[in-house]
Amino acid sequence: MKFLIVGLGNIGAEYQHTRHNIGFDVADALAAKHNAPFNNDRLAEVTTIRWKGRIMVVIKPTTYMNLSGKAVKYWMDKEKITAENMMVIVDELALPLETIRIRPGGSDAGHNGLKSIQESIATNQYPRLRFGIGNDFPKGRQVDYVLGKWSAKEEPVVLQKIGKCVEIIESFATIGLPRTMNNYNNLTFPL
Repeated sequence: MKFLIVGLGNIGAEYQHTRHNIGFDVADALAAKHNAPFNNDRLAEVTTIRWKGRIMVVIKPTTYMNLSGKAVKYWMDKEKITAENMMVIVDELALPLETIRIRPGGSDAGHNGLKSIQESIATNQYPRLRFGIGNDFPKGRQVDYVLGKWSAKEEPVVLQKIGKCVEIIESFATIGLPRTMNNYNNLTFPL
């Protein structure tokens, strides 16, 4: 069984550890737990994790967010992985910071990374792990908020949620999406 795990983010030091790059941070935590360093490869940084009879190909696209689909399509085709066996980790403005949601598919909700993936693979039916970042910003400041760093108050919750996301990805690869959704979708992480 082979899985494609996609952490969404933007390359470049100025984007590191911002809300929009939480997908990269989760992918890094997963790779670190399994002692699997990333290598630069075609359209992405890539590592492969072999665990409990499963193979997880983990990518962080190097195409910038709005072209993420190009990298996803390339690695799906190269590794012969179906959309059902892919999980995309994405920041989610519509969810409060205290939450994580796992979904089997759905709209891109205005997220450029998801929009690009949907266009490239011609479906919106692929699992995604939505990392709530909240929407605590003044009108017209969404971009600054999304590309901003976590506050000192948010950091402990973010680290806790990143650890839980690693568990969720491992669960998805071993017991499947429905059971993983049942086990994790109602969790909250108090601030």
